[in-house]
Amino acid sequence: MEVEFPAVVFREERFYVAFCPINSVASQGKTVEEALKNLKEALELYYEDGEARLPERVESPLLTTVKVECYGKASTTLRTGGY
Repeated sequence: MEVEFPAVVFREERFYVAFCPINSVASQGKTVEEALKNLKEALELYYEDGEARLPERVESPLLTTVKVECYGKASTTLRTGGY
């Protein structure tokens, strides 16, 4: 059976992280494509033995942004968009 899962990809230092919010499975790679390929493999392994139950229905989550006022000193610089 083939199931389509949502994936969120973001950059974390030198690597891209691909994360599936339905089951909290994540992987990483040097490129977006590699991170997604590794996530696919991780998901296949996660469901391989049959212990993890497939969801009855997979709906894509709403992905949006929230603006937050940040006060105080930040130890790192936050960047948005344009990876």
